[in-house]
Amino acid sequence: MAVPTPRGRPGEPGTAAVPPELAELLFSQLERVADEVEEEVCRQVPEYARPADGTYRRNLRAGVVQALTLFVDHIADPCGQGASIAATYYELGRGEALEGRSLDALQSALRVGGLHAWRLMGRTADELGLDTATVAALGELAFRTVHEVAEAAAAGYAEAQARNAHELERRRRRLLDLLLDDGPVSPETVQDLAHGARWRVPAQVAVVALVSSADGHFENQLPTMPGALMDMEARPPRVLVPDPEGSGRFGGRAFVLGIGGRPAAIGPTVPLAEAARSLHWATRALGLMGRGILPRQGAVRCADHLSTLLLHSDEPLLAHVAARALAPLSAASEGQRARLAETLLAWLLSGSNVPDVATRLHVHPQTVRYRLRQLEKLFGDCLHDPEARLDLILALRSSTPSAAVRLDEVDRSDQ
Repeated sequence: MAVPTPRGRPGEPGTAAVPPELAELLFSQLERVADEVEEEVCRQVPEYARPADGTYRRNLRAGVVQALTLFVDHIADPCGQGASIAATYYELGRGEALEGRSLDALQSALRVGGLHAWRLMGRTADELGLDTATVAALGELAFRTVHEVAEAAAAGYAEAQARNAHELERRRRRLLDLLLDDGPVSPETVQDLAHGARWRVPAQVAVVALVSSADGHFENQLPTMPGALMDMEARPPRVLVPDPEGSGRFGGRAFVLGIGGRPAAIGPTVPLAEAARSLHWATRALGLMGRGILPRQGAVRCADHLSTLLLHSDEPLLAHVAARALAPLSAASEGQRARLAETLLAWLLSGSNVPDVATRLHVHPQTVRYRLRQLEKLFGDCLHDPEARLDLILALRSSTPSAAVRLDEVDRSDQ
């Protein structure tokens, strides 16, 4: 426990001396002064005036007595450290943090109590006829005492806050690991961990997988999404977002700003127990983004690219389908293959509508008809067989990333 070391003791060069015998007189009045200080604090600081909260009042009384004792001890022994009293205020500050309260009330009580105590002590000094230098030394000592105990309380508060934040982060990381694990987990276990992590258990979640750049460009940019659980040290970094559909958070500018502009893949919305599945598809989508099969920039929603994800879920089998279905194109010249493949996919997707194909490809309908005649020679009756047409669509889509994105757009427009 790092309690602040008291500084600037009376008796140092430049500090007026205070008669040590004054300590005994002030100590005899300590209880009476403590009563008045306590009453004044309760009058001015509402948090300490609550009759139902006995703990607050006990802490107040103990704090007042400790601070006054430290003040008198400084007079009796200018070289004393007052470590035990500083430790008391350290614990008081720490307790405020652990209870989730602000330090404002305690700090206000110290200021109000210190000022009132000084007035009472000043009255005693006046009655004793002490000279102005001694009175000034008492004033300096009184406010130095307030500073010391306030500093100790602030240190305790800060230490507890830091520890609380670290512990909360540890619990949330453990909860996230549990939710994203492939194994089954009981709702009771999730509820217990969520309670300790101060996390409200949602009905549905979505997992966002984020790009982590090799140059560390994004490493210090933590996403800002209220209620989310995140692990930025994982590869890829992931964020579990509660109730994604209800908040509409993926549809607007706030989400883009929240992820710091970095490319991301948003997994499908699933029940909480299936969070690992959402992560699986988000990670798969992120890989396809890196290869240019899905858009490389921005936030890509898996829900908008289900066909592409399904298509690339077994890539060796997809490659086999593509090699077999597109084998007739090998008879065309290398310069023709790309144009013919593009025309064939557009024709298949448009329901064999030549004007629609021309519009999609920004070419003249006659150009489309010319290419279709070439395709008829290469593929023959396959172009009119339903199963063969499906294989051709899958093969052409997998061989041209931009075509995959266009097909996703066609799928969405039909919904």
